[in-house]
Amino acid sequence: MGTAHLQIDLTALAENWRALDGRTAERCETAAVVKADGYGLGAEAVTKTLWEAGARRFFIAVAEEGAAIRQTLGPDAEICVFSGHMAGDTDTIQSLNLTPMLNSIEQLTRHFEALPDHPFGVQLDTGMNRLGLEPAEWTAARRLVMGQSPAMIMSHLACADDPSDPMNARQLRTFTEMVDGVDVPVSLSATGGILLGPEYHFDFTRPGIGLYGGFPFTDGRPVVRLSVPVIQTRDVAPGEIVGYGGSWLADEPTRVATLSAGYADGLIRAMGNDAVLFHEGTPCPLVGRVSMDLLTVDIGHLDTVPDSLDILGTEQSVDDLAEAAGTIGYEVLTSLGVRYRRTYS
Repeated sequence: MGTAHLQIDLTALAENWRALDGRTAERCETAAVVKADGYGLGAEAVTKTLWEAGARRFFIAVAEEGAAIRQTLGPDAEICVFSGHMAGDTDTIQSLNLTPMLNSIEQLTRHFEALPDHPFGVQLDTGMNRLGLEPAEWTAARRLVMGQSPAMIMSHLACADDPSDPMNARQLRTFTEMVDGVDVPVSLSATGGILLGPEYHFDFTRPGIGLYGGFPFTDGRPVVRLSVPVIQTRDVAPGEIVGYGGSWLADEPTRVATLSAGYADGLIRAMGNDAVLFHEGTPCPLVGRVSMDLLTVDIGHLDTVPDSLDILGTEQSVDDLAEAAGTIGYEVLTSLGVRYRRTYS
């Protein structure tokens, strides 16, 4: 076994979608965010699973991501593009029947001129200052936009992972005011917004990270397990170093295993000397720096030399690993490399 093994639990993915769907009222639709190749897990397998679970509306980041999803799901899925109608996207949007979320006056103009009868949505900026029409722009453009019958209107919460942040209530008030009186489906919430409560749900929600077992949906099932094979072991004496730069120094005799994965596989370099791996539930500390293709792990306390160690799974979530690397679970998931042997269950 020379290649690290990434196991993707599609049953858990579907159960997480159903669980988040169950947090909203029956009238509220639950869509799914599948951008970045299904958060790094494979857009085709992810979208097919979510479609079978009941999702009918999918969100991607850029138009080019729509090809694999359209091919997988066929003509009936609604595929929405967060980045909107960018210059050069017209043919892709039309041929794949994508629904761009128009973010600016420039995009509104481009879409209405290039594809006047093509479906579109609108994104509003309610305070995040990232994408969408600001309140004054929306006031100026609203009559024209509504005359073109948008498919939906949405905004995005900046601080939904922290329920105590007052920004959530401010954005809710702003969004409610901006969509007052519209007669099309509206959406404010991704995973964090779903968990904030029913006043944030509106007509449909757009869970992303929660589908894949990430924070803030702490009740979600883990979706990924990553097992990394042991290439070699060696006994290390007190005073000897391990890895580049000698950043780890043995203070007692131990045994160190060298494993076949590294930062080229998305195992972030900053987790060196801080992360742990697991053998049948027993933690084994990562010692030394993460190399491009290799990890070194202290297994001196184990009774046997394992064939592999788990770095993601039931004992350690993507968020646990992210904490060791000083980042977030999103980055861990979407960084998982192409060299893994992937299996789906």
